[in-house]
Amino acid sequence: MGMGIDVRNRIARRAAQEVKDGMIVNLGIGIPSLVPNHLPDGMNVMVHAENGILGIGPSPQNGQEDENLCNAAGYPVTTVVGSSYFDSSIAFGMIRRGYIDITILGSLQVSQHGDLANWIVPGKRVPGMGGAMELAQKAKKVIVLMNHIDKLGNSKIVKECNLPLTSKNCVDLIITDMAVIEVTENGLLLLEVMSPYSVEEVIQHTAAELKLSDSILHIS
Repeated sequence: MGMGIDVRNRIARRAAQEVKDGMIVNLGIGIPSLVPNHLPDGMNVMVHAENGILGIGPSPQNGQEDENLCNAAGYPVTTVVGSSYFDSSIAFGMIRRGYIDITILGSLQVSQHGDLANWIVPGKRVPGMGGAMELAQKAKKVIVLMNHIDKLGNSKIVKECNLPLTSKNCVDLIITDMAVIEVTENGLLLLEVMSPYSVEEVIQHTAAELKLSDSILHIS
C-alpha cells in the first residue's frame, strides 16, 4: 500500500482537473506541489504561495533552479508570465480577503464533517501552522490530497478527528490513492474509485460512513 511516485502523480493529476482557467490556486507542500506539472499547456492559472509569489510555474529542470526562487516549503520553482512578488503579509492579505479560488492541501485526517487536521502530530516537531488555518477558512474551495490510510493501516478519513484541528467544517473534496470523495451537508459521498481498488475496498478502508454516488466513476 506504499505511495509510489506514480500514485502521488495520479492524485495530483486528478486534483489538477478541479482547476479551471483564470483561477488563483494555493498549493500545500507534498503531493499538492505536483499539481502545476499536470495543468494543461496554455491554461492561465496563477499559483499563490504564502512566502510571497503569485504565478508559480512547473518545477525547474535540474540545473535550472534559481536559489532565490522557492515556494512556501523552500523547494525551487519557476514563474509564469505575469507573476508578481510581495511580502508574506500581502500574501496572507490575499488569503484573508478571500481571493484564493482553490487551496489544495495535504492532511493527516479529515472527518465526515469536513474537519481538517493537518498541522501537528502531538509529540512531533513541526515548523508551525503555516497558512493552513487561514486557507482552510477563506479559500472558496478546499481540496485535500492524501493517502487513504496511514502507515499503520488506519483510515485517514474518520468520523471525528482525534488529532488537533486546523479548521472545522472546511473541506469540500478529498482525493486519495483510492478514491475521490465529496464532503456534503449529508456526509461523505463517494464519487470515483481509483484502480485497482473496488467500491467495497474503499468502504472497508474508510472509518466514516460513505454514501454512494448514483454513477461511481472507475479511474484507471
